[in-house]
Amino acid sequence: MTLTATQVQQAGDRVRENVARVVVGLADTVELLLVALFCEGHVLLEDVPGIGKTTLAKALARSLGCSFSRIQFTADLLPSDITGVSVYNQRSQAFEFRPGPVFAQVVLADEINRAGPRTQSALLEAMQERQVSADGVTRGLERPFIVLATQNPIELEGTFPLPEAQLDRFLLRLKLGYPSREGERDILRRYRTEDPLEALEPVLEAQEVLALAAACRQVLVHPILEDYIISLVEATRGSDDLALGASPRATLALYRCSQALAALRGRGYVIPDDVQALAEPVLAHRLIPSARQRLYGQATRDILQTLLATVPVPVEERWDEPAADEAPR
Repeated sequence: MTLTATQVQQAGDRVRENVARVVVGLADTVELLLVALFCEGHVLLEDVPGIGKTTLAKALARSLGCSFSRIQFTADLLPSDITGVSVYNQRSQAFEFRPGPVFAQVVLADEINRAGPRTQSALLEAMQERQVSADGVTRGLERPFIVLATQNPIELEGTFPLPEAQLDRFLLRLKLGYPSREGERDILRRYRTEDPLEALEPVLEAQEVLALAAACRQVLVHPILEDYIISLVEATRGSDDLALGASPRATLALYRCSQALAALRGRGYVIPDDVQALAEPVLAHRLIPSARQRLYGQATRDILQTLLATVPVPVEERWDEPAADEAPR
């Protein structure tokens, strides 16, 4: 039985409230993580150390009842340290595969840009194909499967920046930011005597996550909004301020994320506000400013906001009704 948008919203609210017991002031970020989860995509968390990225990932995994693993990326990390390795068993006189940390449902790839390109690529196969190839054998990964990769934007010495082709594999790029003054006071008091993460209990099961993801794919996107999404992406390709525009993968990502966000907000249909709210986290990391804009220090998010202001926002009385020539979904 297909779940309704109201049921998706209720499930999302339970997860947000549960994570909020541990992580302070990141309700919007948790909502976007759920968008990525229900779209079966991956997230790049780009922010300074010590603001709760690891805690957030652990709290999300516990709330979903999913297995969790953390990979600390370093310059000497090998692909087999991620995917696993075959070990010779003297008793059975045969090689046995020992799965690596990527064989978990929620994987935190900490400081992914500290590992070499070959090691980064080993994780990217798992992200894209949801499988691991080792010793000539392909092994599938358990669903749901989400990678939360982190990058430290202020310490670039000894790092290997992710190429644009690899950045395009991440569904969303998010920044957590510092907590407010009251939020930081709440952190001090909440962690005064114990770590609340230790007492966190699941509010969903892994199989429920798959059903919720299927429900999100049934959310209606009016043909006029399909045109709006395409127009936004085309605007990035035709902009003189950008050397590289968004790919068709970005178009599909914006479409699916809009469906998931609408469902998490209790609607069975997408509205323009959903598309606009997701444009930056979905598109900004896939764009490259032109040489002129880089010279003047123009950030891609600023260019993207300018493009959003120039593309006409569609107006429709009923976004919950399909077009006359389109069969109901």
